[in-house]
Amino acid sequence: MPEGDTVFRQCRILHEALAGAVLTRAELRVPRHAEADLVGWSVQEVLPRGKHLLMRLLPPADRPQAPLTLHSHLMMDGIWFVDEKPLISSDTSAQRRAPHTARAILEARRADGSITRAVGYDIKMVHLLRTQDEHLEVGHLGPDLLDPDWDEDLREEAVANLRAQAHLPLGQALLDQRVMAGIGNIYRSELCFLQRISPFAPTARLQDPGALVDLAHRLLSVNADRTVRVTTGGMMGRDGDLWVYGRAGRPCRRCHGRIARQMMAQPDVEGAQPRPVFLCPRCQAGAR
Repeated sequence: MPEGDTVFRQCRILHEALAGAVLTRAELRVPRHAEADLVGWSVQEVLPRGKHLLMRLLPPADRPQAPLTLHSHLMMDGIWFVDEKPLISSDTSAQRRAPHTARAILEARRADGSITRAVGYDIKMVHLLRTQDEHLEVGHLGPDLLDPDWDEDLREEAVANLRAQAHLPLGQALLDQRVMAGIGNIYRSELCFLQRISPFAPTARLQDPGALVDLAHRLLSVNADRTVRVTTGGMMGRDGDLWVYGRAGRPCRRCHGRIARQMMAQPDVEGAQPRPVFLCPRCQAGAR
C-alpha cells in the first residue's frame, strides 16, 4: 500500500495534466460504473486525501447535474500513468502493466487542443459519487499529514487520536488511517526507529505523541517532492536513504546491531494480512 507522499505526487501530476481539460473518453472498467457516461465532463481538480485520490468533475453546460468525484485507491499495486508514463518512477514493474489490468481510461482535451491520456492500472477501488457525498468515502480518515491547511488544530486532533490508541501496539496505531492519514508500512518502521521505540510496544509507552506527529508531518512533507524517499537526511551516501525499512540482517546505522524483520497483524482492518516491520532490537525500547 503506498505512502501518503506517493499518492500526493500522483495527484499533483494528474492535476497538472487534467485540470481544466474536457473528457473525450472515459472508461471505468468496474461493473458498478461500466456504463457511466462522462464524455463532455471537465476535470476541476485532482487532490489527495490521505492515500485516496479524488478527481472532481464538473458537468457540461447543457447537462446540469451535480458535480461528481472519481474516487480511487491504489491499494498495494495500483498506479496511474499519464501519456504512457508511470507516475511512480521508482516502480520497476511500471513499464510491464498489462492492458487488461486497466481499470480507468481517461482522455481529455486541454485548452490548447492537445489530448492527454491517463490510465489507472491495478486499481482495486474505483468509485463514482456525487462530490457532496465524498465524506461517505473519506470522512472516517484522521487528519491528513499532507493537508495544505495543516495547522495546530489538525496536529492536536492527530495527537488526541494517537493517545486514544493507548492499548494498541504503536505499529498498529500508526497504520490506522483513522488516527492520521498518510502513514504506510515504510514510515511506520522509520518513525518507530527515530522515536527509539519498538512498533510492538504499547502506544501508551510513547513519551511524546506530539513529537511523533510532528516528525511524521515533517518526513512526509519533505518527501512529497522527491521520487526517492529519504528519512536519514541523505547524509549516508549510496544506499543510505532509510534507517531500517528493508534492511533486515544488515547493521543498524546507529549501533551496528542487526536489523530485525518481524510480522505484525492489523486486526482492525478486515481481511488485512500481517505486514513486515523492521526495527533495531538494541536501539528501540520494547523490542520483542
